[in-house]
Formats: sequence, C-alpha cells, structure tokens
Amino acid sequence: MIKSWKDSSSMEIRNFFFKNRSFTPIPIALTIIYFAQPENDHVLLGALFLLIGELTRMWSVSYAGGETRTTKVGAPSLCTAGPYGYVRNPIYVGNMLMYIGIVLLAGSPNPLLMALTTLAFFVMQYSLIVSLEEEKLSDLFGDEYSEYQKNVRAILPRFTRWKTNDNRKPLSFMKLIKTEKRTLQNVAFILTLIYIRINYPF
Repeated sequence: MIKSWKDSSSMEIRNFFFKNRSFTPIPIALTIIYFAQPENDHVLLGALFLLIGELTRMWSVSYAGGETRTTKVGAPSLCTAGPYGYVRNPIYVGNMLMYIGIVLLAGSPNPLLMALTTLAFFVMQYSLIVSLEEEKLSDLFGDEYSEYQKNVRAILPRFTRWKTNDNRKPLSFMKLIKTEKRTLQNVAFILTLIYIRINYPF
C-alpha cells in the first residue's frame, strides 16, 4: 500500500512537470530578471550559448514537429533522425543551453551561483520528465526503443550520429518558424524585460 502511494505520488509529480513544462521555469526567469546585472565579459559568451541552444531546438523541432508541445505523454512514431541520432532529448539540451545563455547575458551579483541554480532546476525537472516519457515510449515502441536507449544517451550527445532507419525529412523553414514561434517570442520577451530591468531599475 505504501509503495502504491509512493508510485502514485511520483506519477503525479512527473505528470505535473510534463504538462506544465512551459510554465515551471517562470520563477527561474523572474529571478534572473530581478538580479540582472550585466558584465561585458559574459555578454558574448551568453549570446553564444543562447544562439546554440535555440539552433539546437530548431533543428530538433524540424524533425519532431509540433508534437514537442503536447501535454499528453507519448509520440505517434519514434523519432531517431537528425539530432535525435546524437542525443535522445535534444530539445531539453537546447533549453538548458538557452537558459544558461540568458543567465550570462543578464548577469547577476554571482553569475556562477545563478548559472548553477538554473542548471540544477532544469536537471531536476528534466530528470522527472524524461523518466515519465521513457516509460511511455518503452510501452509504445518496445525493443525498438530499448535499442535506441542502448546506443544514444538521454542528455550527453554522442560524437557520431547513430545509424538509424528513420528517414523522415525536416520541416520547411516557414513551418519550422511557425512551430517555434512561441519559443522565439518568449526569448524576446525575457530579453526585453532584462533590458528594462537594467536600464530602468525599480
């Protein structure tokens, strides 16, 4: 009975983070904005992290499509093409790179602490989400997903792309921009708030 309760609680927590993964980083974003204190030494590095993170996201979304924004765990097919041949969760990798970039761009009294806090939050969140997703994908795709897990890591990319039979084509540029529009808007909004916070302190 105790084990059943723990399993149920774990499922509820993981489902919460999965369904609300677009909103759970808001407290982190607000903290970054509040403590914004840019340093010239970190601005270029931050911009580089942000750019690499967004390009990683766009590359990933071009293969996975709009299903990446679903609130229902699962997938119509197992995507192993493009960046998914290097790492199983390239969108989450991209998100972490982007937020580290935003931390460095914004600056703070203690940039290292802010970066580590941000990274720790995303590691915690994505650990919960990935464990939930992998249970579902294992149920849906069985041995095919097990083979994928054996050859491609969850977060740390391979040096060479895993050979796969997934020959899907990426989205066209216009469809990709339409699919990724909300993320681009969110980044622009956060950067605007950082600019306002720095130039019009309150």
